[in-house]
Amino acid sequence: MAEVLFYHLTESTLEEALPPLLEKSVERGWKVVVQTGSDERRTALDTHLWTFRDDSFLGHGTDGDPRAADQPILLTVSTGNANAASVRFVVDGAEPPPLDTYERGVFMFDGHDQAQLDLARTQWKRMKDAGHSVTYWQQTDGRRWERKA
Repeated sequence: MAEVLFYHLTESTLEEALPPLLEKSVERGWKVVVQTGSDERRTALDTHLWTFRDDSFLGHGTDGDPRAADQPILLTVSTGNANAASVRFVVDGAEPPPLDTYERGVFMFDGHDQAQLDLARTQWKRMKDAGHSVTYWQQTDGRRWERKA
């Protein structure tokens, strides 16, 4: 079973919160797949990850790239795992595949979007019922993550 983390964005946007979490994953030697809810969001994140900070970038590709399997971070709208990632990020209400083959699943959802909140509750229940180890993290006023459950 996977370790599944739910990150409740209350103080920052996905574009602000996702890159540091991806950096930590890559530093740990994990390959990552990020599943978005739309082609438009995948394209926007693709551009953002190259330019999010002046002194850094995150090497990555998209599921349409010819060398997708070689990417440390792969952005996708599908349920596939072309880069054999051990960590799957799920954003924008995307519907993930079963997470049994992953070490970790990370759901990130916007706390100011009622539809995303409702979906996160449904996904939480589904992940618990599937037997995964589930934790819930919420942002503090200082944009740090605090474990709530």
